[in-house]
Amino acid sequence: MSTLEEQIEVGAPADEAWRQLHRITDYPRFVDGVLHASARGGHRAHLDVAVDGGHREFDAFITDRGRNRVMTWQTLDEPHLRGTVALRALDDDRTQVQVRIEYEPSEVEELFGAPPRGFAQASAVERTVRADLEHFRDLVEQHPA
Repeated sequence: MSTLEEQIEVGAPADEAWRQLHRITDYPRFVDGVLHASARGGHRAHLDVAVDGGHREFDAFITDRGRNRVMTWQTLDEPHLRGTVALRALDDDRTQVQVRIEYEPSEVEELFGAPPRGFAQASAVERTVRADLEHFRDLVEQHPA
């Protein structure tokens, strides 16, 4: 299992960033490859994701620790992905968003057609997560929740 951690500063209050994070239907606006997303109740989300020229549907289980502004998630089938998004107020108008993702490199390569295992794949995953965080920041800063 490989782990990736990234963080970014968002120019918005933590409460606004937290509300945006919970707008699952907006995930296609900031998560690369997500074509459609919907909440399924019972702490579940359904995602339709572009995969190697086609698409695949995934269900994820979400655990929310709202008071601490921490959301954890994991896919319910392959690929086995787990992650945590934590928000920390830096002041009244700035928030640090930290993402931690755990993934199985061979499953990512097989499903998404990523570069071979090793540094090239880790770098590709890192670039994707960094871009997703930048899109999230832009969304929160331009459209307050």
